[in-house]
Amino acid sequence: MNAAVRATVRVGLYTGAKVYFVHEGYQGLVDGGENICPATWESVSMMLQLGGTVIGSARCKDFRTREGRMKAACNLVKLGITNLCVIGGDGSLTGANQFRTEWSGLLDDLVRAGKITEEGAKKSSHLNIVGMVGSIDNDFCGTDMTIGTDSALHRIIEVVDAIATTAQRYLALVTALACGADWVFIPEMPPDDGWENHLCRRTRGSRLNVIIVAEGAMSRDGTLITSDQIKKLVTDSLGFDTRTTVLGHVQRGGTPSAFDRILGSRMGVEAVMALLEATPDTPACVVSLSGNQAVRLPLMECVQVTKDVTAAMAEGRFDEAIKLRGKSFENNWNTYKLLAHINPPDVKSNINVAIMNIGAPCAGMNAAVRAAVRMGIIQGHSMLAVHDGFDGLAHGQVEPITWTSVSGWTGKGGSALGTKRTLPAKLLEEISHNIAKFNIHALVIIGGFEAYVGALELVQAREKYEEMCIPMVVIPATVSNNVPGSDFSIGADTALNTITSTCDRIKQSAAGTKRRVFIVETMGGYCGYLATMAGLAAGADAAYIFEEKFNIKDLQVNVEHLVEKMKTTVKRGLILRNENCNANYTTDLIFNLYSEEGKGVFDCRKNVLGHMQQGGTPTPFDRNFATKMGAKSVLWLTDKLRECYRHGRIFANSQDSACLLGMRKRALTFQPLNELKEDTDFEHRIPKTQWWLKIRPIMKILAKYDIKLDTSEHTDMEHVIQKRRP
Repeated sequence: MNAAVRATVRVGLYTGAKVYFVHEGYQGLVDGGENICPATWESVSMMLQLGGTVIGSARCKDFRTREGRMKAACNLVKLGITNLCVIGGDGSLTGANQFRTEWSGLLDDLVRAGKITEEGAKKSSHLNIVGMVGSIDNDFCGTDMTIGTDSALHRIIEVVDAIATTAQRYLALVTALACGADWVFIPEMPPDDGWENHLCRRTRGSRLNVIIVAEGAMSRDGTLITSDQIKKLVTDSLGFDTRTTVLGHVQRGGTPSAFDRILGSRMGVEAVMALLEATPDTPACVVSLSGNQAVRLPLMECVQVTKDVTAAMAEGRFDEAIKLRGKSFENNWNTYKLLAHINPPDVKSNINVAIMNIGAPCAGMNAAVRAAVRMGIIQGHSMLAVHDGFDGLAHGQVEPITWTSVSGWTGKGGSALGTKRTLPAKLLEEISHNIAKFNIHALVIIGGFEAYVGALELVQAREKYEEMCIPMVVIPATVSNNVPGSDFSIGADTALNTITSTCDRIKQSAAGTKRRVFIVETMGGYCGYLATMAGLAAGADAAYIFEEKFNIKDLQVNVEHLVEKMKTTVKRGLILRNENCNANYTTDLIFNLYSEEGKGVFDCRKNVLGHMQQGGTPTPFDRNFATKMGAKSVLWLTDKLRECYRHGRIFANSQDSACLLGMRKRALTFQPLNELKEDTDFEHRIPKTQWWLKIRPIMKILAKYDIKLDTSEHTDMEHVIQKRRP
C-alpha cells in the first residue's frame, strides 16, 4: 500500500496537483481536522520497504451513515478536494462509489444547513473517484493481482517451506501450487463426497504431507472444513503425528515484495492519470492488472462480479464460482488439480520427452522441470532427464525421470539437472546420434539466452540431420530476463527480490549517518531489466543501463540532483548500475566521479552484488510461473506430436514445431523460434523491443526528475466479462 501511496503523492505533485493524506481511512475523512493534511515529496520518503500502511486505515461505522458521509463531504469541500484515490478492498471501494453517487445530494443538504456556501458547492460540484485494490486475499474480480497478495504469499511460502498449513482462498491455491502441497481445501471448489477416505489413502504412502486449508473452506453440503477437523481425521484414522499451524496475521505483515512495490507504483501512476482524465460522465474506476498490463475497469462492475462469486458459492454453483473468479484463478486451479496427485493414464503413449537446463542456473528451473515431468507422465509419455545441457545430450547423460523423483523440487533453487552454457553447433553429430539412441521424440529446453540460441541451432541443423526433426519448446529461465518472446523469464523475480532487499539493507545502514550515496552494481548482461525494476522497487535515484545511452553530462545532472537532495530531509542516495551498461563508465569510475563531485556534501560507498542474485529459494511468483510454463509446454508438445505423427514415426520440420513459450502482455503464447530472430540483438543478447523501458520514466519521476511522462499508451476503460446464468 505504501508504494501506491508514494507513487500517487509524487506523480500528483509532479502534475502540479495539490495532494492530501487522509489518515485512518474513512474515519479520518469523517473526523477531518488534522486527519486531512497536505502531503509533500519528502513525507513519502523511505516508506517503500515498510509493510502495512503509513497513513493508517480503519473500519468506520460513521461513514456507513448518511450523516457521516455528509461530514466527510463538508471536510472535502472546505479544502477544495474533488478527486479521491481509495486503496482498499471491495467494501472500501463500494463505499467510495456510494459517496460519489450521493455527492450532489450531500452538497445540497450542506448548503441548506449553512455548512458550506453555494459558491463552495459550485466549485466542488463533482467528485472523481479512482480505486486501487489493496487486499491480501486477491478476491477482487477484474484484477489478476491485488496489492499485497504477492507479499502475503512470500510470508506463507516461508512458513510452509519450514512447516506445513495456511489461510485465505487465492493465497491457499497459489501456495499449494508454489510449494507442491499434497492437498488443498478452498471454498470455491469443495472436495467430492467421501473425501475423508480419499485423503487418508493418499496420505498413507508418504512420509511428509502438506495439507493447506483456506479460511472458509467447506464440504459439498456447506459444512465448514477446519484444520483441527483434518488433524483429528488424520490422527484418528492413520495414527500419524499431525501438527496444525494457523498463519493468521503473519500474512499481512513484513516487508513488501519487489512485485508488490512495482505493482503499487504502477497502479499509483495510473490512478493519478485516471483522475486527471475523469469527467462527470465517466464511471468510478479501479486500476488493476491483467497479465502484465495496467487496465482500468468500472468499479461497480468489479464489485458486482465479486458479489456474484459469493452468491454462486452459497448456492452450490462451484464451477461457475471458479469461472467468475477470473482466468488466472481458473488456470491455477486446473494446473494444481493435474499436478497434485499421480493419475497416469491406462494407455502409454510410447512417446519419450527429454528435458534439459541450459545456461546459468536460476531459481525456478526445478519447478519448471517438475511440472513438465508430471504433466508428461499424466499424458502417458516416458520422461527423460538430460544432465548438463547440450554437453550431456552429446555425451549420453540421459536417464528416465519419474513422478516421485521430482517431488519437493518446486522450492529448490538452482538446477537439479545440472546446466552448462555450451551451445550445440559443434556437437550436432553426437547430439543427433543420442536423439536416435535414446529414441527422443520431443525436447523441453529450459534456460536463458543460450537455450534460445541453442534451440535455433538445432532447428537450423534439421536440414542436415533428420533426428532434429522433432517438436521442441524453449522455456525462458534466467535472472537477466533477456530472452526475446517473453515479458518475464523464470528466475528474474527471485533475483529482483534479492537485489531489492539488499538495497533496503544498504539504505538502512545509512539511517544513522547523514548524507551518503550508494552505488550498487547489478547483473543482467546487457539487459537493464534488473537495474530498472530494482530501481523502481528500492526507490533509486538513477539506474544506468545499456539500452538507454548516457554520457558525462547525464552523470553530471545526476550528481547535481543528489547535491540538491542532500539539502532536504532525505539525506540518502541510491544509484544502480547494470554490469554492462557502458564499457568505459565502469562502477569504479562512477563511484570515483560521485566521490569527487560530492566532496563536502555527501560520501559514497559501492557494492557489487554478484552471484547472490542467481541463488536462493524461488519466490512464489517464480514457482507459480515456472509450474504453469512447464505444464503448458508439455501439453503443447503433446498436440504437436499428434500433428507430426506420420507413417508410424514423428517428423517435425515446420516453423511452428519449434517454439518459445512466453508471457506476452496478457497471455502465455507459443512463438516460432525463427520468427523471434528479427526481434533479437544477437551481439548484445537482448530483445530489440522491451516492454519495461516504458516504465523507466516512472522511476525518474518518483526520484523527482522533471521529465515528460509518455502517456501515449493510453489505458481506456474496459469491461469485466460477466458470465451470468441465463
